[in-house]
Amino acid sequence: MERRILSNSSTFTPEVIHAIQERAELGRYAIRGFGAFRHVPRFDDLVFLTASLTRLPLEGYREKCDTKTVLGKRYAKRPMELEIPITIAGMSFGALSRNAKVALGQAATSMGTSTTTGDGGMLPEEREASKMLVYQCLPSRYGFNPKDLKKADAIEIVVGQGAKPGGGGLLLGQKVNSTVAGMRTLPEGVDQRSPCRHPDWIGPDDLRIKIEELREATDWEIPIYVKMGATRVKDDVKLAVKAGADVIVLDGMEGGTAATQSIFQENVGIPTLPALVQAVEALKESGVYGEVQLIISGGIRSGADVAKALALGADAVSIGTASLIAMGCNKPIYIEDYHKLGTEPYHCHHCHTGLCPVGITTQDEDLMARLPVEQATISVANYLQAMVMETQALARACGKSNVHNLEREDLVALTLEASAMAKLPLAGTDFIMGENQ
Repeated sequence: MERRILSNSSTFTPEVIHAIQERAELGRYAIRGFGAFRHVPRFDDLVFLTASLTRLPLEGYREKCDTKTVLGKRYAKRPMELEIPITIAGMSFGALSRNAKVALGQAATSMGTSTTTGDGGMLPEEREASKMLVYQCLPSRYGFNPKDLKKADAIEIVVGQGAKPGGGGLLLGQKVNSTVAGMRTLPEGVDQRSPCRHPDWIGPDDLRIKIEELREATDWEIPIYVKMGATRVKDDVKLAVKAGADVIVLDGMEGGTAATQSIFQENVGIPTLPALVQAVEALKESGVYGEVQLIISGGIRSGADVAKALALGADAVSIGTASLIAMGCNKPIYIEDYHKLGTEPYHCHHCHTGLCPVGITTQDEDLMARLPVEQATISVANYLQAMVMETQALARACGKSNVHNLEREDLVALTLEASAMAKLPLAGTDFIMGENQ
């Protein structure tokens, strides 16, 4: 019998072949949830230099390590005072179920931190569940209500998102039920495509006017955030600062989404690690580092990620996908429903379909019932608590009594890519890729 030797092209891999044939069959680009699947340099490529003889570590059971975080100190009369440096990112009611939004609000409240609305307006149940709620102002203005500004604890002007900077949001018709359609003033069951830019301003000078309008509408009481996807980071951050932002929210390309073109997720933006470094440089060059706070998001998963982000200069982080995973996303239950979607637990990224087997990214009442609010709240709160404890453990090991005292010299890089992007020395050397040549 003739022996066949099978090999794969590195250009036309089985995945690429499947994607080409899918386009040929459908005549359109692919849409999916989650974030970038490709490998990029990330916080895993950095490690801490903890205390030994040169510094003394702190004893975890006897010495405190503070986690209090204040956001919006620049102009707001009432800054956001958080107990922890971890916030919940904006994810809309529509993309997420009502139960998921309420659970996120309750979990954030129990941990003394904030959650964020997302596109489509303020869900009353989320406002009730959240002690501190950030109200997003997006290009679509779907569900945007000036009366809700008065109910918010901060406002986040969304210029872009890490998963799709330069692109608008998508909400497919199967998720647009009567409640979602009513909040967004849209036809029920029809695909919703959000615009990619704000309709009432065309540049950074107009952003200043929009920020001033929102400040006047809220009597200068609450902070104004500006959120952007990570692309031309240094210039974008400087322009947002000049426009009057209290807080910059920067979302790297690892950021997730409930639905967007996969071509965006894999080919647009830069990773969170270099984006954070460039943002800090921009704040320092603008003379506002420490005055304007920086929240970093996109692929944050653990207390180690949090600690490394703080050490590199962030004031806080924001989590989205990880909080959904904490409440049960990709949990190996209801296996038959994963199979109906053509996938398996741990591999599901079908958020856009509205057929989420565990009731998180759906508007179907039967599926939503699979996500009990009380249990989901406990799960997310437990996850946040674990992340905080991990962050404190690393800070204490570096001799810090406050997580915000972590600093760049506590870190080194394990790869040449991470060294170049983070501008940190390669472990065991004084060599910084790109700066010692």
